[in-house]
Amino acid sequence: MNPLNTVRGAMTLGFVIAIVLTLLIGPTGFVELSLARWLHIVSGIMWIGLLYYFNVVQIPALATALRTRAAPAAPAITKYVAPRALWWFRWAALATWLTGAWYLGRSGNFLGAFTLGLGSDPVNYYQLVIGIGAWLGTIMLFNVWVLIWPNQKKVLGIIAASDEEKARARKVAMLASRTNFVLSIPMLLCMGSATHGLPF
Repeated sequence: MNPLNTVRGAMTLGFVIAIVLTLLIGPTGFVELSLARWLHIVSGIMWIGLLYYFNVVQIPALATALRTRAAPAAPAITKYVAPRALWWFRWAALATWLTGAWYLGRSGNFLGAFTLGLGSDPVNYYQLVIGIGAWLGTIMLFNVWVLIWPNQKKVLGIIAASDEEKARARKVAMLASRTNFVLSIPMLLCMGSATHGLPF
């Protein structure tokens, strides 16, 4: 069976190739922080990639489909695409936060990051920058699980809701998603800049 024929197969193959490469390049032993960082990056790309898909592609496409009455485009997206994308989206968000917390905790930076390095004299620059990113990511995780997903369940008909409730839920979910889209840009700046420096 060709692993490229399924998502599970392709994902498994990708992880196998990555592990084989790690072993071939020259292992020096197990490095827990490197594993945590790698899993944080992989899950973060899944999460933010889907966030960008929703905000740049799906939301505008659905608006156009509904405005032009392009049946059956909108129902197909809401019935088949959105529930699957939202499943990956919300669990990738949680995996990203947990692997980030794992990395910060095991590196001794969890408390320092969430207090923005203010417990050090002078202020710990790494903890300040990564901490801003961590707080933005935490707000975004909250939005995913408390605002976006419960409201999307109403919009998609997973739970019963009146037309008025669906309209309100659609607006709340869209604004929370758009907020996350905005916050992701400075969050990614901080995540990359904590060790590589700010661009300005």
